[in-house]
Amino acid sequence: MDTSAPVRILTVCTGNICRSPVAERLLQAGLNQVVPGGFQVTSAGTRAMVGDPMQPISADIVRTFGGDPENFVARQLSPKILRGVDLVLTMTSGHRGEVLQLDASLLKRTFTIREFARMLDVLDARAETSAGGPPVVEEYDDGDWLGANAAFWRGLPARAAGVRHLALPADAAENDIVDPYRRAPEVYRQMEDEMAPAIVSILRHARLNAPVRGNASTTL
Repeated sequence: MDTSAPVRILTVCTGNICRSPVAERLLQAGLNQVVPGGFQVTSAGTRAMVGDPMQPISADIVRTFGGDPENFVARQLSPKILRGVDLVLTMTSGHRGEVLQLDASLLKRTFTIREFARMLDVLDARAETSAGGPPVVEEYDDGDWLGANAAFWRGLPARAAGVRHLALPADAAENDIVDPYRRAPEVYRQMEDEMAPAIVSILRHARLNAPVRGNASTTL
């Protein structure tokens, strides 16, 4: 594997028109700011509305948070799409099970987006406690910058899984994000309220652990 290749993240829901497109576009926008060119975020659906655009309210949510909803086309989840993915973030535990039915080798790289975010929060809290502050970030030459980022993220699922027992929710339903398809706008707002904190946590972890390029310094 090319160590400088972008980290491949896949978000998964059912129709690939409401939830996973929002996660895809907002993660991509945020990660582009942290490590430009370091990530490729895509999405798919377990029963996709193949060829459809993102739902209008989902597109509005993406715009509200600074992402770009344009030129989105829903696609069906398949073993080919899963091949070579570094991290799979699903919208529900049920979606996680469907991913693993297609490719069991992804067991240790597939999480619901909310549980993954809670695990990263635990890792961040541990790092701050042990270091007395944010983690020290090593400086890299341009040639090693993307490789360092890729190496960090490809090892992240294992580190996250190691603190899973410390990130369990009081209710298993808190691992899932509600499906708003063909429902009232209020349900889209619920989806937004459930997803946004998870995306914030993931982007925060990315910023805290981003490799420093040349003589640059990170600002949080």
